[in-house]
Amino acid sequence: MSADYVPKFTPGAAVTYTAEADVTAGRVVEVTGDRQVSHASAASTKAAGVAARDAKAGEQVLVHHLNGQVHRLIASGAIAAGDRVATAADGKVATATANTVGLALTSAAAANDVIEVLS
Repeated sequence: MSADYVPKFTPGAAVTYTAEADVTAGRVVEVTGDRQVSHASAASTKAAGVAARDAKAGEQVLVHHLNGQVHRLIASGAIAAGDRVATAADGKVATATANTVGLALTSAAAANDVIEVLS
């Protein structure tokens, strides 16, 4: 083995996973197995990124990682701009009480509003 090292994926690059369950584009996903993802649960400690497209269970899905990008995410309820956010049920986001995934750049008045989040 040589002394050089090159990472498998470039930082900031989207990575392909297998959907363990049906996944919806724009929802936060969490790692559920070997290169497998499903919608993130509330306050997930395994959030990987945001699904780029809808995928059925067993299909490949591109995931944009949570690493300094601005994502358009679905709120689970009211969120003020400037609040720290964490994952909520079904891959949505909520005002954070733990395990933050980003900072809300825009606000949500109600559930299912789309907000911008700096991850």
